[in-house]
Amino acid sequence: MAIASINPATGEKLKDFQPHNDLEIEKALRQAVAAFDKHRREPFPRRAELMTAVAGLLEQEKKDLARIITIEMGKLFRDSVAEIEKCALGCRYYAENAERFLEDEAAQTAARRSYLHYEPMGPVLAIMPWNFPFWQVFRFAAPALMAGNVGILKHAANVPQCALAIEQLFCRAGFDEGIFQTLLIEAEETEKVIVDPRIKAVTVTGSERAGSAVSSIAAREIKKSVLELGGSDPFIVMPSADFGLAVSTAVKARTINTGQSCIAAKRFFIADKIYDKFVGQFVEQMRSLRVGDPFDETTEIGPLANENILKGVHEQVQKSIAMGAKCVTGGNRIAGHGFFYEPTVLVDVPRNAPAFRQEVFGPVAAVLRIRNSEEAIELANDSTFGLGASAWTNEQTEQELFASELQSGMVFINSMVASDPRLPFGGIKRSGFGRELGAAGIREFMNAKTISIA
Repeated sequence: MAIASINPATGEKLKDFQPHNDLEIEKALRQAVAAFDKHRREPFPRRAELMTAVAGLLEQEKKDLARIITIEMGKLFRDSVAEIEKCALGCRYYAENAERFLEDEAAQTAARRSYLHYEPMGPVLAIMPWNFPFWQVFRFAAPALMAGNVGILKHAANVPQCALAIEQLFCRAGFDEGIFQTLLIEAEETEKVIVDPRIKAVTVTGSERAGSAVSSIAAREIKKSVLELGGSDPFIVMPSADFGLAVSTAVKARTINTGQSCIAAKRFFIADKIYDKFVGQFVEQMRSLRVGDPFDETTEIGPLANENILKGVHEQVQKSIAMGAKCVTGGNRIAGHGFFYEPTVLVDVPRNAPAFRQEVFGPVAAVLRIRNSEEAIELANDSTFGLGASAWTNEQTEQELFASELQSGMVFINSMVASDPRLPFGGIKRSGFGRELGAAGIREFMNAKTISIA
């Protein structure tokens, strides 16, 4: 069955791609093993030279690459350009810091010399999503390749052009054949690759269901996996917050990438004292967002990535309303071509409603009133997810309380949750395990080898 690339802004099929067959998959695995044997011995300066060359290509060709993102998954073109620029930043960051992150670590023991030495694992399979089709890949690939591993990419089925473009970037930058490869394969073929003994580890960014399935397979094979999964991130606003900045950031945090982001704020907990004013301004700003062509510079909300996502978001909204939530703006598909959904705000959302319990992957905000910081924490933590959290307060005691008590992999005070190459990224609970980015991210796919010399 062909893998189709479809423009979500128009519904038009762009191109069909034939999946790789068994012979092509076998060839890729053989090349990965051969490439790893050489690449792991390359000195860090040589790897850094190649990774810097990738960054240069990304910067030189950012508009062409951004166009591929926009036509395949609908991201606003200016945001697609920013995504490519962020990939270049990630490449340069690891080119400059990988060697330092992986230096031997001395330990004082009775032996003459004891230390921890980091060694790459080998070929790593990366199963990546469509919502940030370049950045999600590069935040794995830059540290993994700088560490001496090699990568095989199984990208989301709706972004094959992005997947192939990424492979070509590494090849054109000078990386040897086999160091980074793309496999266009269906989900049922992925398990065969995971269990292949030549694959040493797996990293997944995607849904809770996908992460559970892949990690189960990897665990049966006793292989390392890193999971970056869904989120239902809380956004808490207390009376002492910078009110105007909190409101405008709340809109951005909910609608970034048309709400299709694991770290997008989804549940908004607003202090009673400022609740009515916040809802009024928040709804006004959400309602005024311009929806349309992602290539139009005035557009603020683009299409959802495909028909199934659009239907799923609408179903979650309608079920939440049926359970007692009130829709104060939006709540419907926008008629016409493409997969567009109205920016939506739900209030008085019951705790058992989909808008509270599930991850809503679209421009839909669930807003709840809170009495104090303790109730905010209790509601925020009442979730199976634990990816990121954003809390807005200028009181130091509240800042410390939120930082220590919110159950999430990341807490941002007075700013929205965002990924940064310099900071570890990842969640707890059903949002996954392991970390990407920072020093922690590059060490995930390393063998921490203990060396003791008597």
